[in-house]
Amino acid sequence: MNIYDIRRYGTVAFLVTAGIVVGVFLWFSNTLVKDLADQERARMQIWADATKEIVNATSGTDESETAHINFLLSIIKANTNIPVLLTDDAGNIVDHRNLNLPEPVDSLNPLFISEANEKYLRHKLEELGKGQNVIHIAIEPGVRQHIYYEDSTLLRNLSLYPYIQLIVMLAFVAVVYFAVSSSKRAEQNKVWVGLSKETAHQLGTPISSLMAWIELMRAEGIDSDMVTEMDKDVRRLSTIASRFSKIGSRPSMEPCDLDETVRRSVQYMSSRISKRVSLSVSTPREATVVNMSEPLIEWVMENLIKNAVDAMEGEGSIDVRVSSDGPMATILVSDTGKGMTRKMRKNVFRPGFTTKKRGWGLGLTLAKRIIEQYHLGQISVLASEPGRGTTFRILLPLATSEQS
Repeated sequence: MNIYDIRRYGTVAFLVTAGIVVGVFLWFSNTLVKDLADQERARMQIWADATKEIVNATSGTDESETAHINFLLSIIKANTNIPVLLTDDAGNIVDHRNLNLPEPVDSLNPLFISEANEKYLRHKLEELGKGQNVIHIAIEPGVRQHIYYEDSTLLRNLSLYPYIQLIVMLAFVAVVYFAVSSSKRAEQNKVWVGLSKETAHQLGTPISSLMAWIELMRAEGIDSDMVTEMDKDVRRLSTIASRFSKIGSRPSMEPCDLDETVRRSVQYMSSRISKRVSLSVSTPREATVVNMSEPLIEWVMENLIKNAVDAMEGEGSIDVRVSSDGPMATILVSDTGKGMTRKMRKNVFRPGFTTKKRGWGLGLTLAKRIIEQYHLGQISVLASEPGRGTTFRILLPLATSEQS
């Protein structure tokens, strides 16, 4: 199992665990909300029973009867947080409590209801009538009253609290994830820069020494053909060192002919791959000018072609096409190799991912960095199917008239 499988399984395990925790939290919160709602309904039932007792109470001066009525009134007055509407069978509003009326009630004539308040109460009654918070009071045979009540502010806030907390938790996780990812990318960039600069530095001294030895061999009259071939290889090493130095720092960008750069890369690789591999290139008639670093684009093309050759195991065909559409130039590199699965396509640009027995899995990672970070373009697997080959696509912004 490679590191990407471990990371994927770890991510799935984390998400499942987080989902379970959130589910338990929401279940517990909803249970509390339901318990509180049941308690409020029980209070409203007591309020309804008290209302029925008051209506049926006999008038008189008996102290116990008066005390009983006062007790019932105290129950009704005790409700200070649950909005309530009391109506008769005809839909007439008999009483109301804890509602935010648009106009204050006249203290001298509390039974008078203004037009604005009447309209508000009717609208509220219609709204509450659609819900389930209704208690019917059988005052006497054939006579009933109805209590319509609304959840208290506490209950409404408590029912929203789990979801608000969930949103806050998700926002916090997102911020932490973004911070960690940014920090990780910054650290990776430092590693890339440090490794590239150190590689270029380490190659510089032996390359300079080899160049001096070649000049000495020429002066000594050693076989010129052999010295020329050695000189080509040393200059190739010098080019590689130059590429690493450009990776380690922001390369200078200049308007260049992308067609010529791609043709040069294809020509270089055609003499270094198997004769059983057919390598072709097609470019537009007009120059495709791109603001780029030629050595780095050549490096990307060589990486893609070498990967295509490896995928075909030394036999097949590679087709390289350059075109332009709108503000972007497009490079397509297609091969007839073994192709990739969907899982491989997702990981192909990740550092260390490789299907080769020998390889570091850094070629396509470097290509992605060169195209996307330095040239502000895009590189992706356009199409791939096991047994039917792969097509990589590179998009690069065309140079503007001012740049060219």
